[in-house]
This record gives sequence, C-alpha cells and structure tokens, in this order.
Amino acid sequence: MDLSAELRCLVCQNQTLADSNADLAVDLRRQIREQLGSGKSERDVLDFMVQRYGDFVLYRPPFKASTVLLWGGPFLLLALGLILLVRKVRSTNRQDPPLSDAQRARAAALIEPRKE
Repeated sequence: MDLSAELRCLVCQNQTLADSNADLAVDLRRQIREQLGSGKSERDVLDFMVQRYGDFVLYRPPFKASTVLLWGGPFLLLALGLILLVRKVRSTNRQDPPLSDAQRARAAALIEPRKE
C-alpha cells in the first residue's frame, strides 16, 4: 500500500493508485503485488513503473531538467503576479503634477463659452 500511495493513477491523475478505483489502478496495484511477491524490491517496482509510464506515474516527480517547470512554475507565477500587482499599485498612486498658470488660463479659455 505504501508503494501504491507513491504512484499516480494514470486515469484519474489527481489520485494515487491507492485511492483510485479505476480499472487501470486496480490492475497496477495487482501488478505491484505480483512483482513484490516475486522478490523484487520497492525500488525495482518504481523503476519498472517509471520506465513503462514515465515520471508522470510518480505522485511526487523528481527534480530534474524535464520537471524544473513543474517544480518552479508556481513560484514563477507567484513572482509574476506580485510584479504585476506592484506595477498596478504604483501606477494608480501617481498624481499628475499641478497645472502651470499658462495651462490654467488655456483650460479656462476652452471651458468658457464663446461670444459670437
């Protein structure tokens, strides 16, 4: 059961083999029991599953070049979100500089109705 808790159900994808009732999960649990019963170690069974199904079958995939985005992705998204939040807050806190006398006079001339 410990070993099936370390492997992902390939059908459910968000459950371990131990938690899943999918037909494939039942077959894989049976295969694990058979391999352990024939004298193979847990490491041998894990290696067999990874060789057959890839790192995806591991519920906690190893940190290596092909999984670096999987492990670092959440941190990258968090950093990006914080950067965007800071930029948004800074842009809304900016105040326009006060108008000069010439700008005020021009604005007043544009607002006043024309005499025709």
